[in-house]
Amino acid sequence: MTDTPIVIIGAGLAGLTAARTIQAAGIKPIVLEASDRLGGRIDSLRAEDGQPLADLGPSWVWPPFQPAVPRWLDALAVESFDQYDAGDAILDGFEDTPIRQPLPGQYGMARLVGGPSALVKAMAAGLSDGVVQTQSPVSAVRLQNDGSLRIEGDNGLALSADRVILAVPLRLAAERIILPDALPDRLREELKKTPTWMAAQAKAVVRYERPFWRERGLSGRIASRQGPLFEAHDHTSARGDAALFGFVGTPVGHRDPALLEQAILAQLERCLGPEGGRPVELRVKDWAKDEWICSEADRTGPQAHPNVGSERLRSGHLDHRLWFCAAETAAQSPGLIEGALLAGEAAGHAASAGLRRDAAGDQQ
Repeated sequence: MTDTPIVIIGAGLAGLTAARTIQAAGIKPIVLEASDRLGGRIDSLRAEDGQPLADLGPSWVWPPFQPAVPRWLDALAVESFDQYDAGDAILDGFEDTPIRQPLPGQYGMARLVGGPSALVKAMAAGLSDGVVQTQSPVSAVRLQNDGSLRIEGDNGLALSADRVILAVPLRLAAERIILPDALPDRLREELKKTPTWMAAQAKAVVRYERPFWRERGLSGRIASRQGPLFEAHDHTSARGDAALFGFVGTPVGHRDPALLEQAILAQLERCLGPEGGRPVELRVKDWAKDEWICSEADRTGPQAHPNVGSERLRSGHLDHRLWFCAAETAAQSPGLIEGALLAGEAAGHAASAGLRRDAAGDQQ
């Protein structure tokens, strides 16, 4: 006798998508999240009233090329708007002084009203009460004699489930969770070798009173050879909160917060003039310091975008009782927002279908 039919480990976008998919099939899952918030790699800088001002994690979707995105946006009533790209860019470090010139457009790139956090909020809002349990880290998933799976946590957590979906970064699953011995060695090696997209990245959000660069015919794009931001983009919200964001090129282990902020402000002043160095707020989110996102392998190894992994990552294991559904498992857009949606859908459908087959067999 199990405590629950399906346990999902991880309440990032993939895990929440799996939970919504399973609930739509008439099954109530349990979602265990290690941290005190939902969203995983999705997070927002918020105003005092709680409204999201800027994205600290992923920002972009490409609706013309990612069919799962508009489908889920429609289902969740989340709107998108085009990434601002009108005007010249700034090339920094290519000559003695910054160069102003056009760059190729970014057709199809869009942002979400309320940021990707709006997706997380809408996903979670559609789940039944008690489905998601935060601050519930999992330390082991064990195969029991009857074929069910036992989920254990350091805080005394102990559950038995018919199906388990691991919706956590694959390398974290390999490093931090004791997995059943019966899993094949090739799968374990693939978990270890699959990079977690942007896990060790630091992202800077810089807020201003107004988007002054637009007034000067600039797009807000910066491409730099000297950094510390190797690229930056307009990040003004749909409601007009003026901002830029940039990806930090400083290696992990050399990101002294005070020195990094000073260097970012100096770069923005160099590229955009005095106003660039006088923001109303500068926030750097260093994902490499997040223990529930960044594995040791991601922190110490080279950063790389995950390729489409083998079918082992999308297949059921242990007689189709254990599934993986991090964004990196997706066969399309691995590591991206669409990848998380597709991975969550696929694992949710597979796990719930397996339960229905079991139930049908018991009735015969």
